[in-house]
Amino acid sequence: MTRTSDDHLDLRPPAAGTPRRTLLIGAGTLSAGMLLGMTGAQAAGVLRRGDRGTAVTTLQRDLASLKYWCGRADGSFGHTTEQAVFALQKAAGLTRDGVVGAKTRDAIARGVQPRRKMTSSVGFEIDLSRQLLIATNRGKLAYVLNTSTGSGERYYSGGRWKTATTPRGDFRIYSLYSSGWQNGPLGNLYRPAYYDRGWAIHGSNSIPPYPASHGCARISVGASDLLWSGGSWFVKGRRVLIY
Repeated sequence: MTRTSDDHLDLRPPAAGTPRRTLLIGAGTLSAGMLLGMTGAQAAGVLRRGDRGTAVTTLQRDLASLKYWCGRADGSFGHTTEQAVFALQKAAGLTRDGVVGAKTRDAIARGVQPRRKMTSSVGFEIDLSRQLLIATNRGKLAYVLNTSTGSGERYYSGGRWKTATTPRGDFRIYSLYSSGWQNGPLGNLYRPAYYDRGWAIHGSNSIPPYPASHGCARISVGASDLLWSGGSWFVKGRRVLIY
């Protein structure tokens, strides 16, 4: 069994959201509501997890048009939609609370997208400072996902103390586990794709908007299934750039 380096326990409490110094803005394919300067979310006021209705459906479509993956636009503000809102808030330098208020609505209306380093190839980049996982397909932005990477905290494993860090560098996926949850010494990983020793991109039931893992890059279970579908993303040799 491949040695793993992550689990599903948050290793530190969330820090207060602090806007980043750099506002990263890009152009997406905007919905009709966004072209008019007001989305359904703006008309409806604050939206948060647990909300339902047409305003949520519009929000989901607008997020998807900007490549913040949130699954099917079903009008239900659940875990996957919250993950997409986290990702948008990170790209815009906003407080990462998962709530769609005035500032988050404005970021949607302005078409905020993260700036990328990978602009010509196919693969993933993980921005550790913003805690974003970005998928690029032949230079075009494909998906932006919330991720949670190494917390920097100390933990005990294998008879010694270690620090929860995510390695920086330019890697290639070398090992894959597609059959659901894989048991590891630090916990369970959902359909992991390993890019460096025991470090992987993998699904988890806990992906907070701050660094909380033992070193792997957590994404949602749904996002992991997405990247496995079609056999085009999680394949051996796929590039993983971490900075």
